[in-house]
Amino acid sequence: MEQKADPLNNIQNDMIKNDRMKNDTMKKVQDSMTEQVYVVRSRHINPQGRLFGGCLMQWIDEIAAIVGRRHSGKLVTTAAIDNLHFKAGAYQDDMVVLIGRLTFVGRTSMEVRVDTYVEDYQGIRKSINRAYLVMVAVDENGIPVQVPGLLLESEAEQEEWAGGQKRNQLRKQRRKEGY
Repeated sequence: MEQKADPLNNIQNDMIKNDRMKNDTMKKVQDSMTEQVYVVRSRHINPQGRLFGGCLMQWIDEIAAIVGRRHSGKLVTTAAIDNLHFKAGAYQDDMVVLIGRLTFVGRTSMEVRVDTYVEDYQGIRKSINRAYLVMVAVDENGIPVQVPGLLLESEAEQEEWAGGQKRNQLRKQRRKEGY
């Protein structure tokens, strides 16, 4: 009986082979996952009475950098921000929760997904934003350095990795086209 190839297993195998070239260094998604909570104050509000998008973008970038530093053990710099999607607004005195997690790693780069929620007084969270950022690990001279591999422990992590591979290829294609 012929066995069908499992695409998620192939992803995991490719990732493991790739990571063996990284001195067998592997870290879990959970190792660098970061959650931060902010309370929206008057200084964060735009003229329409909502959280200023630039403020949220700063928070997203900070969380992504922390995730990248935790994973790589190095300084990181933001190489790209894409798929920043504002779904809903946040208002003064709202609690805004940001959760960052690694989704894909290359040789020196790391894709970080940051989900943003507004949390009510009962702890119920409503999604208001999702962003994907590419962080690059660098040495003290700003030269890119190798990062540890990513050990995928769940089907959801494997699916996110597959999506990260696709996004990585799209970014490469856009760079070729001058975007």
